[in-house]
Amino acid sequence: MRSFFPAESSKEEHSSSLNPQSWLQVERGKLPKLSSIESLIKVQQPPVLPDFKPVDYVEVLAQIHEELESCSSQEQSNLFLFQYQVFKGLGDVKLMQRSLREAWRRASSVHEKVVFGAWLKYEKQGEELIAGLLTGKRQNEYVPVDVQSHLSDIKVSSQEKVLMNGNNTSPYVVFTIGDEKIVCDRQKFSELSAPFHTMLNGVFCESVSEAIDLSENNISSSGMRAISYFSMTDSLLEQLSPKLLLEILVFANKYCCDRLKDACDRRLASLVTSKEDAIELMEYALDQNSSVLAASCLQVLLRDLPHCLSDSRVVDLFLHPNKQQLTVMAGPGLYALFCFLSEVSMNVNSTSDTTAHFLERLADFAENDKERLLAFHRLGCVRLLRKEYDESRCLFERAVKAGHIYSVTGLARLDSIQGKGHISYEKISSVISPVTRLGWMYQERSLYCDGDLRWKDLEKATELDPTLIYPYMYRAASLMWKENSQGALAEINRILGFKLSLECLELRFFIYLALEDYKAALRDVQAVLTLCPHYRMFEGRVAASQLRTLVLEHVEHLTTADCWAQLYDCWSAVDDIESLSVIYQMLESDAAKGVLYFRQSLLLLRLNCPEAAMRSLQLAWQHASSEHERLVYEGWILYDTGHYEEGLQKAEESICIKRSFEAFFLKAYALADSGLGSICSSTVISLLEDALRCPSDNLRKGQALNNLGSVFVDHGKLDQAADCYIKALKIHHTRAHQGLARVHFLKNDKAAAYTEMTELIEKAKSNASAYEKRSEYGDRDLTKADLEMVTRLDPLRVYPYRYRAAVLMDNHKEQEAIAELSRAIAFKADLHLLHLRAAFHEHKGDVLSALRDCRAALSVDPNHQEMLELHTRVNSHEP
Repeated sequence: MRSFFPAESSKEEHSSSLNPQSWLQVERGKLPKLSSIESLIKVQQPPVLPDFKPVDYVEVLAQIHEELESCSSQEQSNLFLFQYQVFKGLGDVKLMQRSLREAWRRASSVHEKVVFGAWLKYEKQGEELIAGLLTGKRQNEYVPVDVQSHLSDIKVSSQEKVLMNGNNTSPYVVFTIGDEKIVCDRQKFSELSAPFHTMLNGVFCESVSEAIDLSENNISSSGMRAISYFSMTDSLLEQLSPKLLLEILVFANKYCCDRLKDACDRRLASLVTSKEDAIELMEYALDQNSSVLAASCLQVLLRDLPHCLSDSRVVDLFLHPNKQQLTVMAGPGLYALFCFLSEVSMNVNSTSDTTAHFLERLADFAENDKERLLAFHRLGCVRLLRKEYDESRCLFERAVKAGHIYSVTGLARLDSIQGKGHISYEKISSVISPVTRLGWMYQERSLYCDGDLRWKDLEKATELDPTLIYPYMYRAASLMWKENSQGALAEINRILGFKLSLECLELRFFIYLALEDYKAALRDVQAVLTLCPHYRMFEGRVAASQLRTLVLEHVEHLTTADCWAQLYDCWSAVDDIESLSVIYQMLESDAAKGVLYFRQSLLLLRLNCPEAAMRSLQLAWQHASSEHERLVYEGWILYDTGHYEEGLQKAEESICIKRSFEAFFLKAYALADSGLGSICSSTVISLLEDALRCPSDNLRKGQALNNLGSVFVDHGKLDQAADCYIKALKIHHTRAHQGLARVHFLKNDKAAAYTEMTELIEKAKSNASAYEKRSEYGDRDLTKADLEMVTRLDPLRVYPYRYRAAVLMDNHKEQEAIAELSRAIAFKADLHLLHLRAAFHEHKGDVLSALRDCRAALSVDPNHQEMLELHTRVNSHEP
């Protein structure tokens, strides 16, 4: 569900209220009429994002890398947590998870290990199946920490025993508890603690007494016998109840019996297996300063997130204790703990009291400006959503003071809410300078002006950061209001061509409804439901599935055969969104669902939706019709998460049961990427040929032929490669044009290669990659034109920027070359762009800038060999 910022502006074009008549029509099971739908094509203001968004993320990443090189081991985990926040602001999930993994690996205490381990588990929700399939590497990320092994137990030294020796005449002492008498070894009991040593061997009357009454010390006779046993054996009885252990723990804490307390602490910790156990025992752990028990309870609760936050008792355990008690629970990881808790709570309900309270504690435990600015900004966002405007303003001001310029957006929204849009405009303008110009700045400023000024700012926002979706949506809605439907569709299609956004698909759905193009509307709503099965439209009021049902009544019903034919056409046209829609419709039939979910996952990977792709792949696994098919899907799950050798093993297991296309295809893929492919290419060829001999449909056979052609090309077998590509084209595998073009080029027929790619461009609907590939086969002017087209179609593709920058460097235009790279780096943290810019800076003799880019690049990929070499070389030149 979307988390749009509530529209507070009084201006008509910012209003997000629904037309009541339209809403009633949907409620009654009818689609709104054309006139009412047009009134719904409105765009909400972009949210004030609760993320850390530095003005220069490259500089921040470089600073983190530099600090990691020199800081103590205790500081490393928090630095990686800060790096995680930078990548979160950039929206890079893979880099976020890698930073969390590094924070977990570098944790200096078991408490931090517990927090970051639970955080990794939370970030990888839905990947539990992967953990079950793995038998080795990385599995430990999913497994709870053995808290007891990380916290050393307490032993009494022989020197302490000598110091505690006494010279009393009686070797025994009798403790009376009510009518019960417990006989204990005086010397052994005195070794439990200094207080008991003093009591039994000192100058007090108890030192010469044979009987001591402990009836008023809240210890039962059973507890005392257990303590006596411990004093003799240095171990606890096996069958002690939790209630008795707690009684002994309190007694041990009262009389400073550290070894006894530690033993109880550990025994109780081993009994914590559920949320109820953790809730019941955590209070005792905090009251009795029992760190092992507290950490064990904490781990159980954190690994149950987000579910346990619905229990007020759990929330109270985090909010009511004082700092000293919380330190028992989380040690030095207090900031990390509340960073995690607040993030989970924000994902559940960003306006809840729980979220606000967690963020308050996060601010309390922040120790430096980097930590404070994030806490203040996030809490400011929450207060803003809760309409607590005065508190929100104060927090955003504190965040700005701590160095977070992005928090100015929050201050601007607050001024606008008060009807002071001109002040909002000035406030945002004040942070824009020739040196500091970012897309979000112009997007935000556009909210406080009208007409041409607004349009101009939104165009600038798109130029500086083409990944921002609001400018496209606003322009599309504006064009629709002006009855320019084709312009509106072209505008929204611009971003959907490279970024599959649910909000943009929803807007296009409404545009098609307004045009009464129900077939296209059905396509978009089915694509939405594929990406997010529970998505809700109309500001979250109506399930997308309900709207699909209404649209479906206006679209001709397709048979299974019709759907397969349509899927072939879409696949041939490289129309991935239409293909998603067709597969969604086919899943409602009695067709083999495992195969369809698998096809769905392939499309989602192509559309750069890895989380949705993994969900589909797991659904394929759940709906597998046979054991050999299930093993194939398990293999692909492992392959797609980087576990190539394990995926290879699953393929082999499947083949042992039945020789199938998918099993051979998976084995070929996994073998090629397992590190063994370079020495067994003939095996990969043989496997793909085996796959092609097995029954399958032309969609998959076309892909196998295409892959086989690529292997032949890599090994110089151009005629065999061309034969594979031609066969693939005969069964309408359009992408084979690209492989055939490569064969022409390697045969020194550049013109034929260019023509081949032109055919692909004419056939394919998604063709940014085709223009990029064709650019290799034209002369310089044609190459330049093709790469400009690539950037227009998909500004996230980095090769065009690198090519243009290299050409500029060849022409001795160093500043322009660096500016070209910087244009893309501003919105995409890409290793290759940073590497090239670092090399350009080194060439110019700008050592500090080169070093900055090297460090930032190594934050993106710390193991990149060429980057490491450049960093070493540049570092040696630093003054």
